[in-house]
Amino acid sequence: MPLEASDFPEEVQVAFFIYSLFSDNWEGMSGTYLGKDWTNVEYYFKIYKVEDPSTVLYFMHVYDELVVQSRMSQAEAKRKQQERRSKTGGGKNFAHKIQG
Repeated sequence: MPLEASDFPEEVQVAFFIYSLFSDNWEGMSGTYLGKDWTNVEYYFKIYKVEDPSTVLYFMHVYDELVVQSRMSQAEAKRKQQERRSKTGGGKNFAHKIQG
């Protein structure tokens, strides 16, 4: 059974919540995922009155590393799939019988 957010300690739940508020950064030309925009982290800590920001920040960074690794492996799998398709001529071969 998958874990729910409520299964984690309060600091981890707060880290998940604040992390979800960050916007994603994508490289414009290649569409590569660059991670979250951490610019407003201090603002969110203040507005939500985070009691232990260093612990929450630690869990946010751990979670961010997992997200980035997952997205990178997904992108690599997609790239390899496209590479295989290009080597096989696009994946689909059609035979047309023309009689004249």
